[in-house]
Amino acid sequence: MIRHLLKLVWNRKRPNLLIAIEILLSFLVLVAVTTVAVFYVDNYQKPLGFDVDRIWTISVETHESGGRSSTTIESTGADPAAAVTRASQARIARREQLGRLLLTLRDLREVESAAAVAVIPYGSSTWTSDVELGGKRHRYGANSGTDDLARTMGLDLLRGRWFSREDDGASWRPVVVNQRLAQELFPGGDPIGQFIAEDRPGDTAPKPADRMRVVGVIREFRKDGEYAAPENFLFERARFEDTDADASEPRELVIRVRPGTTGAFEERAVTALRNAAPDWTFQAETMMQSRETALQYWLAPLSAAAIVSVFLLVMVAMGLTGVLWLHITQRTREIGLRRAKGATVLNIQHQLVGEVVVLTSISVAIGVGIAIQFPILDVFGVISPGVYAASILISLACIYLLTMTCAWVPSRVASAIQPAEALRYE
Repeated sequence: MIRHLLKLVWNRKRPNLLIAIEILLSFLVLVAVTTVAVFYVDNYQKPLGFDVDRIWTISVETHESGGRSSTTIESTGADPAAAVTRASQARIARREQLGRLLLTLRDLREVESAAAVAVIPYGSSTWTSDVELGGKRHRYGANSGTDDLARTMGLDLLRGRWFSREDDGASWRPVVVNQRLAQELFPGGDPIGQFIAEDRPGDTAPKPADRMRVVGVIREFRKDGEYAAPENFLFERARFEDTDADASEPRELVIRVRPGTTGAFEERAVTALRNAAPDWTFQAETMMQSRETALQYWLAPLSAAAIVSVFLLVMVAMGLTGVLWLHITQRTREIGLRRAKGATVLNIQHQLVGEVVVLTSISVAIGVGIAIQFPILDVFGVISPGVYAASILISLACIYLLTMTCAWVPSRVASAIQPAEALRYE
């Protein structure tokens, strides 16, 4: 039967070629859109790593320049060393002011806890870094936070502890890593107490400034939200009392408010901060609002691609249906002859639908061969082979359903042709 259908498809290879190309292109576009959709759904089901409810973020703009460029210094005749010193003093002064702002927020009755962080979740800012350890380069997302950040954002500690006064005066930088990064850096070992330092050829020991010591492990932290792929992540400690000009300087405030807090809290919080720092600008927003904006940003390209895919599938459906109608008109006498020789209505329907299934199978076989190259070559490392497999299976189901539906209606019309009427057809 299949051999017979292949002959029928081959005998009409010229019109079938165009339909096959349309089906192939539609399948590839459908695989691409479905892969992104399955990727989002898969990521959405994974732990986020922090709380969203009852969390507010306040962005701080100081309207200050941390220092002038060397070109400006030379043109004005200023002493470069003095300029660097003034810039360092300005950074230290900003950190002290931010520390006072946190105290101001904690005095508000609606505030349960408050902390400072360098990069807020769902924000556009990113901080990435890497380290070479054991001869391998490890990339990770980075952030810095104060001692109350874990309690404020509800970070899930699996092992060890968060930053605390216990880390004051240490000759190394305390860090907290997520479980993914801990397993990658120290496979099969206990990461707590381990040092993370750049491999430097010829150095017998890392410099104190390069020594990061793991004090805790959190389950997860996906800064970009539910649709983002899990990644390696590392937190450094931020201290407003630190006199080191190169130390981390958080610019965002994070607040956990008490249950029942209304939107009126925004005005009270911003007013209190402006009174404490009149020259600075503050913008408050709930984490839920940031989340909605970020999710819309993630979904916008997927929605556009889905619309294009739907239009392409509709065009394929219309073209395929039109070609099948034309084929049926041209094959009326053939169908009537088969009916006269004893073919049933189901036999006619199965033949016509089977021809479309064979044509679709040829197209999607080529499409699958192209699609599986992406997981084999690991073109997008963040997408797992399971996501590719699921998207290909969904795309196959959709394309077969579409083509078989397009073939079913003309096949019903063809099977209803009476032998006597078909044999008289000119």
